[in-house]
Amino acid sequence: MERQNAECSGPAIGLAFIGGVLVGAIAGMLLAPKSGQEARRAIKDYTDKTEDEIIEKAKEARAALDETIERGRRYVAEKKADVEAAVKAGREAMKKRMEQ
Repeated sequence: MERQNAECSGPAIGLAFIGGVLVGAIAGMLLAPKSGQEARRAIKDYTDKTEDEIIEKAKEARAALDETIERGRRYVAEKKADVEAAVKAGREAMKKRMEQ
């Protein structure tokens, strides 16, 4: 028999993945060792814990972003002062050269 050159498209792979996730989730619910109420409580506890962790990470990221922004502002201010000093020195040198 001839071998077929089977190529899967991106959407087909995506649908297969999503289908696998759904089948796995359903099987997990049906075969779970906990009762529905216990499972819901465990899921709620997990989501609450995850939410707290995400909020904490977001606060840390915001603090790091604020620090980076502040460092950027200081850097720009320093470079602006350097450029202004260079322009002033250039103008003074030009004036001296024109006077000669």
